[in-house]
Amino acid sequence: MTEQNNNTENLNKEDKANESTKEGAFSQTKETEPVKSEKQLKKEKRNKLWNEIFSWIGVICTAVLLATAIRGLLAEPIRVDGNSMSETLVDGEIVIATKPRVLRGDLKHGDIVICHYPRRNEKTINIGTKLNFRVDTAFIKRLVALPGDTIAIIDGELFVNDKLVEEDYIAHKSLQSYPRRVLGDDEYFVMGDNRANSHDSRSRNVGTISSDMIVAHAKWVIYPFDRIRSLD
Repeated sequence: MTEQNNNTENLNKEDKANESTKEGAFSQTKETEPVKSEKQLKKEKRNKLWNEIFSWIGVICTAVLLATAIRGLLAEPIRVDGNSMSETLVDGEIVIATKPRVLRGDLKHGDIVICHYPRRNEKTINIGTKLNFRVDTAFIKRLVALPGDTIAIIDGELFVNDKLVEEDYIAHKSLQSYPRRVLGDDEYFVMGDNRANSHDSRSRNVGTISSDMIVAHAKWVIYPFDRIRSLD
């Protein structure tokens, strides 16, 4: 019995010794951990801040690239400025203009398009020396004649390929005429629906436009909300 008690006491002593050794080792490990200086803490904080900044820059750049791709290849909103397309479109309305049909060259008579005019995308400012810079002014017009078409306007009546075009969307007519002519391989004739007040292909300083001047096809009016509608 005495021998058994002695063995038990020896085991307890060994357990306590092991625990003491572990505690000592743990305490020694804690004591030997390097204490970060204030300079190191500031550096870590600064690195963390820069990482967050670069992360946000990446998000913003991705969003900008995505928006640019959407505007360049799919669609973009365009605000109507002026009344040359009234009553179809009026000043202040916002339309969604799509790109796929334009990129495919799939345009048809009567399409409402966003376009640029010849010699209307360059301005000159004088600040001691002349400086030219490109400004792409967008116009919203109706495509009335395509390459190869014969077009004529007689007392305000539109004839395409020698046939009278019924234009029930015209609210403001004009008695202006335009001599009969055949459009070339890359000539498009555009006019505003407000024929009495539209600067378009009938004007000598505009004339016909080429396919690279057609930017998009106006599809829907999305603002004002009470006038949302399709333009097809």
